[in-house]
Amino acid sequence: MQNTDILVSGGGVAGPALAYWLGRAGFSVTVVERAPAPRPGGQTVDLRGAGRTVAARMGLLDRAREVAVDQRGVALVDGKGRFTATLPVDAFGGEGIVSEIEILRGDLADLLYQASLPGTEYLFDDTVTALRQDDDGVTVTFEKSPPRRFGLVVGADGPHSAVRALAFGPEAEFVRPLGLYTSWFTTTLPMDLGGWYQMYNAPGGLVVSARPGRLPGEIKAGLSFRSGPIAYDRRDVAAQKQIIADRFAGAGWETPRLLAAMADAPDFFFDPMGQVRLDRWSRGRVALLGDAGYCATPLTGLGTSLALVGAYVLAGELAAADDHRVALRGYERVMRPYVTEAQKLPPGGAGGFAPSTALAIRLRAASMRSMTRWPMRGILAAQFAKAGNIALPDYPLPAVR
Repeated sequence: MQNTDILVSGGGVAGPALAYWLGRAGFSVTVVERAPAPRPGGQTVDLRGAGRTVAARMGLLDRAREVAVDQRGVALVDGKGRFTATLPVDAFGGEGIVSEIEILRGDLADLLYQASLPGTEYLFDDTVTALRQDDDGVTVTFEKSPPRRFGLVVGADGPHSAVRALAFGPEAEFVRPLGLYTSWFTTTLPMDLGGWYQMYNAPGGLVVSARPGRLPGEIKAGLSFRSGPIAYDRRDVAAQKQIIADRFAGAGWETPRLLAAMADAPDFFFDPMGQVRLDRWSRGRVALLGDAGYCATPLTGLGTSLALVGAYVLAGELAAADDHRVALRGYERVMRPYVTEAQKLPPGGAGGFAPSTALAIRLRAASMRSMTRWPMRGILAAQFAKAGNIALPDYPLPAVR
């Protein structure tokens, strides 16, 4: 690439990770992020498998452990809060439903952001509005900043990627809904979780969860439900909260208290779950990374691994090749088998996570109780092992080891 200026859209996990590796390879990197600053908090994500290996190569693993969330594992509860099944964090070698290293998304993003400095330029409170490609590069129009010229543009801006929409087409062509909607928020509601990620299922495909945050008294709450398509305004948070309140009215366990806490939650998030599927992750001088190109959904627990590994591979291929076209083909070749396996949902899929009937809920608890016994242990061990099912190339990147 004669023009080694690269624009990365998205300042979450994948974008700063890519900026870190590209900077070490000698590229000039600019990251544009719609938020006014790095987003703090958020829900927990996993550092597992090859994603953990990449974090270690970045020299971030010890710091990630320092800010990790202390959790004992996952526990299913009934309407009275009684445990019906548990899976401790040390099951499956610390790579089970709750992994050995669980970290708030905002904390991981901050580690990656800091690691990418000072060599990365960040444009906060801005976004890409137009892309014009030619043989030599891409002219990028921003919402607020003046137009600029780059040799390559990478969309690392999530499942609703603006870059993907501009370069590849409408979101509906690439996002496959799972028939699930989910909401998350933070509360300090007094709840004695005992260190467990507690999850309650109610008939109708309702899932209510609460897990410890990193700060004392902090609770990360989730309310998810199965449904066909719902028309709503993504900018109207009040209407989204009303959707949740209506769906979960009358549900048991801690649901009424969590709904009351949700009303004032400043970090409320609501979105349908869907997987992103594309035949190619690049078009000319525009490429996709992480959830923008191959979102696997939280049901797999592999989104963070895909983001970190994808960033390492894309940067490595660009560093090793003289031509961006060769590099992008190499990125596809290395990552495609890993992504294909990672996107396979756990046994039961959406129905296993959010069963619709009381009988299915009891069967889910029975299934979890059998997870550490044959034959379920072997089936699930293969599912959890997907996080490490890639041989990471040894690229010419001066990594911190």
